[in-house]
Amino acid sequence: MQIWRSFDDVPDGLGRTVAVIGNFDGVHLGHRRVLARARAIADEQGLPVGAVTFDPHPMAVLRPEHAPTTLTSMPARAELLAEAGADHVLAVPFDRGVAAWSPEEFVDRVLVDALHAAAVVVGANFRFGQRAAGDVALLVELGRERGFSAEGIPLDGGPQVWSSTYVRTCLAAGDVAGAAEALGRPYAVRGIVVQGDQRGREIGYPTANVPADGLTAVPPDGVYAGWLRRLDTGERLPAAISIGTNPTFEGVVGRRVESYVLDRTDLELYGVEVEVSFVDRLRGMEAYDSLDALLVQMGDDVARTREILGA
Repeated sequence: MQIWRSFDDVPDGLGRTVAVIGNFDGVHLGHRRVLARARAIADEQGLPVGAVTFDPHPMAVLRPEHAPTTLTSMPARAELLAEAGADHVLAVPFDRGVAAWSPEEFVDRVLVDALHAAAVVVGANFRFGQRAAGDVALLVELGRERGFSAEGIPLDGGPQVWSSTYVRTCLAAGDVAGAAEALGRPYAVRGIVVQGDQRGREIGYPTANVPADGLTAVPPDGVYAGWLRRLDTGERLPAAISIGTNPTFEGVVGRRVESYVLDRTDLELYGVEVEVSFVDRLRGMEAYDSLDALLVQMGDDVARTREILGA
């Protein structure tokens, strides 16, 4: 897998490809349908699949006040695209210059000149070019003129149309199970573990703390069952996860994601990049009158997490 972050990064001898285009934020089941179709065409023709995405999200450039929180960082997105069938990822550096391209210029620059597309697969609702003037019908027409085939794939996978917006809506409601259904996997956030107040260590529940940066979608405050994966070793561990500002104690600044790995008090994770994935929501965040009451609740949280994860 290669990530090209500019057109200059694309090798001159790339040859022809089967291209897919989209924001691909989250790489949900609808995206995977598009990639599966591209992979099938590519295998038939003996070609690689090149995935085109945009960094930053176009809305962050065109209407930053309405820009959505992201579901996946570019490295995580590239990993998921590779798992779904992509061989290469072209992350187009999106700015107002790119936004001003006509549909024809977009096709020529991205699909013809950069990726030498033999076939293009997109979602049925795909729009491109200045003011989203291009649609799938125009893409098919331009492809016919420029020597590639094009098709649009419906993104719906059931009663609900899978979309990044739908995943964000689920997460905002704390419905991490609904988000997982649309994604085909538990939703996850990544970050570097930082030192916290160490109160968890003092009471027998040491946690790996990852700050919530406000740019990445994070479920609402509460307690969740899930997994912590070390990105340096790949080790995956069952965890009870708390999101919030720890209302029982003072001194916490900003929201954070705190993961207690079940039955482990020996982990040294400061400075390690981790991925925290959410399987189910246990409860909302509460303040407790005493440490004893908090410990009783934490014991129950751990027991329910163990049951949900089968750990």
